[in-house]
Formats: sequence, structure tokens, C-alpha cells
Amino acid sequence: MPFDIQKIRKDFPNLAVNVKGQPITYLDNAATTFKPKSVIKAVHEYYTTGTANVHRGLHELSEKATAQFEATRETIKTFINAQKISEIILTKGTTEGINLVMNSFGRAFLKKGDEILVSEMEHHSNIVPWQMLCEEKGCYLKVIPINDNGDLDIEQFHKLLNKRIKLISVVYVSNSLGTVNPIQTIIQEARRFKIPVLIDGAQAVSHFPIDVQALDCDFFVFSGHKLFGPTGVGVLYGKEELLNKMPPYQGGGDMIERVSFEKTTYNILPHKFEAGTPNIASVIGLKPAMEYLQSIGFADIMAHEEKLLAYGTQVLKKIKGLRIIGNARKKVPVFSFDLKGIHAQDIGTLVNEEGVAIRTGHHCTMPVMQHFGLKATSRAALAFYNTKEDIDHLIHALGSVKKIFA
Repeated sequence: MPFDIQKIRKDFPNLAVNVKGQPITYLDNAATTFKPKSVIKAVHEYYTTGTANVHRGLHELSEKATAQFEATRETIKTFINAQKISEIILTKGTTEGINLVMNSFGRAFLKKGDEILVSEMEHHSNIVPWQMLCEEKGCYLKVIPINDNGDLDIEQFHKLLNKRIKLISVVYVSNSLGTVNPIQTIIQEARRFKIPVLIDGAQAVSHFPIDVQALDCDFFVFSGHKLFGPTGVGVLYGKEELLNKMPPYQGGGDMIERVSFEKTTYNILPHKFEAGTPNIASVIGLKPAMEYLQSIGFADIMAHEEKLLAYGTQVLKKIKGLRIIGNARKKVPVFSFDLKGIHAQDIGTLVNEEGVAIRTGHHCTMPVMQHFGLKATSRAALAFYNTKEDIDHLIHALGSVKKIFA
């Protein structure tokens, strides 16, 4: 469909919510995104006319729910261009996907003295699990540094590569800086040393198309709620060859083939990694979220967001005392900033009084804050349903903040 921003905004009921007597200006999309009507409808219909468990029931409601559940998996396969349906593991979110790889791949294949390579801009969920594994196994966590623009230091990345590294786990798009990392370069270089690569795609999937086959990544993780879908659902893509070698992450129903007190055999992919009753409603709701994005088209989404990025950068730089944290060569419209003499928490509280929703704090990226000598930033993270008027509203609200502190 043509990119009609006003029509698009009407598809998201939350954009009409009033805060402090005016429609909300929602700029917290890196934390979670609003949901289109089609997603809300799908979840509502499951709970009102289609509630049933999946995979084992023979009655009509169960067969319908199972068909919808597996249709989402098929849509995910197409959405990220995976080769096989068996490579799509449904999780609770990005964090569980990373922990699954850590517990299953990491514990099975890493040993004392091995190294894991991450970047300085990682979200805590892509740092802490690997630290836990290192403590348990006697491995070492190595870090690709960033420069003061928020770009990865690729020269240092090349220097860090060696045969001791057994996994690279790196973010595609930084949630606190907006940086789009050169993932293809990282993966191509990793191939020289036969190092598996996990990509945290949580912040990437809503901004541009993903093709896991073209990337040639070994693992790719993302969350539904940052893709305009429900909370409590996410995806782990893994190459079939690796997933088949990995032991199950959890034990329970649906991940088994046969159970006796003497021995249990495990189910085939992808069910081997999906123990227990899943978040069925959220899985069903994820399908229309992806379909909605596909109906608009990433070409139009990217073009619109490029304009928002350029405009936001231009007007924020005009504010005296404001410093944008993260000016990478390639980035999405995420603006972390520091306003001289004013604490981020005060900024967030005061702009909320004018109906503007931003995020403040360390954004689960404390090493990034340490790099820039800050404890916190204010962050405005835009999505394709945002407008220049939203940015203008933020600028006006920041002007009010400055007047109060003057």
C-alpha cells in the first residue's frame, strides 16, 4: 500500500491516547512498539473464540490454534528468509534466545580457555549470559571497542580475531546509540576462523529487511514486541546443522519423542527447543505484525525514517548545551542525548508533562554510558509511524525544560 502516514497512524490505537490533555507523542519505540489493530484483533479473537492448547489436541479449537501457531512460524521463515521451517525456534524474546544459545551451544561446545567476542555497545542481555558461561567454563570474554561516534572499531576487531574465539555475539543495531553495525563484514571475517556468529536483531527487525541466508549468520534473535507484535514472544533462528547438534535447553512437554523412566528421546526440530505450553496468543499475534510491515514495504519505511533521522539530528544539534550521544556513520532514528546541567530523569519527567514519552537511564547498556562518561542519557527512539511534528513536539518540550532549569 502507498505510504500514507496519517492512514498508518490511524492503524495504531495507542497513538490516540491522551497524556496530560493531548495525544501522546510516543518516542520510546526502542523499549517497545505500539501494535496495529490487526495484531490486537488476532490476540482478541484467540482469547474470545479460539482458546485451546496446540499440537496435541484433536478437537476443532486445538486444530485451529495449532494451524494459526504454525502459520506464524512459516511467516517468520519468509520474513527473515530462513531456508527451513525447522530453523525457526519460538521463544519468549531476544533474551531467552541468547540464553538458549548460551545454555545449549555454549555449555556443550565451549571449554576452558576459549574466548567469546562481544562489542562494547551490547545490551546487558548479550553480556551477562556470556559472563555466566565464562565463570562456569573458564572462558574469556573479549570486547570490540567503540569510538566516540558510536561506531565499532573495526581495526581492533580484526586484531582480536584468533583461533581461540569460539563464538561472536554482536548486536545489529544499538538500542542506545542507533548504530547499525557492519554485520556482513563481521560474519565474513569470522568465516576465516570458522567462528559461529550470533546476531542480536532486536532493534534491527523493525527498521530494515533481514535475510539470514544472505548474512550467513549462524544464529539470529529478536523479540515480537519490538516488531509491533505482542509481548512474550520472540524468535531464535539457527542453522539446522548447528541446532541438530545442540542438546535441548529445557525439558518438558512437546520437546520429547518418547519418555520412560529408563530413557527419554527428544523431538525433532524445531520442537526440541520448545518445552511446555507456549505463549500461544502472542505467537498468533506476531503473524499479522509481520504482515503489516510487509504490506507497507521496508523501502518506504526506510525512506521515511531516513528523513526523520536527518531532521531530528538537525534540530537537536541547534539546542544549546545538548550533546547527541551516538553519531555513527550509519544509524536508525534513535537519539540519545545529554543536556548540560540537567539530569536525564528530570528531562524525562518534565517532557512527560507535555505529553512526550521518551526513555531515560542507562538503557541496559552501562558499558556504553561508561565509555561516554555518563550515568544516563535521555533517548528518543522513532518508528515509521512517527512524524516531524513529533520531533517538533519534543524540541518544544525540551525548551520548556531548559526554561525551568534556567
